[in-house]
Amino acid sequence: MQSRRTPGQRSASDGLLDDINKAIIEQLQQDGRRSYAAMAAAVGLSEAAVRQRVQRLLDAGVMQIVAVTDPLRVGFHREAMIGVRVTGDTRVVAATIADLPEVDYVVLTAGSFDLIVEIVAEDDEHLLELINDRIRALPQVLATETFVYLRLVKQTYAWGAR
Repeated sequence: MQSRRTPGQRSASDGLLDDINKAIIEQLQQDGRRSYAAMAAAVGLSEAAVRQRVQRLLDAGVMQIVAVTDPLRVGFHREAMIGVRVTGDTRVVAATIADLPEVDYVVLTAGSFDLIVEIVAEDDEHLLELINDRIRALPQVLATETFVYLRLVKQTYAWGAR
């Protein structure tokens, strides 16, 4: 059986997601600015040990620590989810669409769509330009269906580390 991991990539079985690291992740999901000292007290390690563990989790790509903004408050007045049907290698189309700066989420899916893409645009005209001129213009794109967001009811990143 061939491994799906790339060189240097760790799996959960490599010990990276032990109970302490899971607790650290949950601490950061509650508050991404939580201090190393506060996390150390919560998980029972030294501050230096928590700092090293956080860095390993970041380096391994297990987590990111980012500022999540409200698009409406930073000049983006239109958000949409776009279902995309493609021909050929979906991974190639996904990578091309993922390179668009307005795209913040791309997944390969099974079902009615080959890809699901989330876009944050300045306004309806910007959204139209993205869909019509940059996504539908790709030769592998067969069809799109756009779901314009009217209101965000819930968005969370606190699912923990199972």
